[in-house]
Amino acid sequence: MKFVKYLLCLFCSFHFFSASAQSSDRTVGSLDSGTIESQFEHLNAISNNYEDYKVVRRYNLDKIKSNVLDSLDGLKTQLETIHNQLAEQKSSIDELQNNLNTSQAELQEARDMKDSFSFMGMYLHKSTYNNLMWGTVIILTLLLLFFIYRFKKSYSVISEVKQTLEETREEFDLHRRNTLERERKLNRQLVDEMNKRKV
Repeated sequence: MKFVKYLLCLFCSFHFFSASAQSSDRTVGSLDSGTIESQFEHLNAISNNYEDYKVVRRYNLDKIKSNVLDSLDGLKTQLETIHNQLAEQKSSIDELQNNLNTSQAELQEARDMKDSFSFMGMYLHKSTYNNLMWGTVIILTLLLLFFIYRFKKSYSVISEVKQTLEETREEFDLHRRNTLERERKLNRQLVDEMNKRKV
């Protein structure tokens, strides 16, 4: 796995240094400065030819090896730094996500508290309270109308009973008068008859 990382780093460094080397002057070269690609080109330029081979001095080969390893170490350090930064950013993102979730929960709770209130020791949503109050008003209105209806009906019955009672009283008074009148007549007749007999 480490070998793959080294190859990847080496490839990245060659690619990076080759891109920067294309923009820089290619005629200047040395084993102490410049990109890795320019150092290899300089090494190729200063090496001797032997048939189809290049003869490279051991010192120059060690120098370029050292330069490549230094570049790899630098890239490895950069990769570790980037990895650490990514880990920090991930933990920061996780913390921000947790804060966002907490804030959203608090916001929802605040909305619920805004839309509800305490009624007889329990929290009711405004729409529930509104429905409850309107239901109570409707029920009380229906009861009021029912009692008004019953009152009117009772009043009409009482009025009829009073009227009947008045009529009955009038009839009774008339009957009593008639009865008294008859009684008087009978008494007169009786007295007249008694007087007639005495004489």
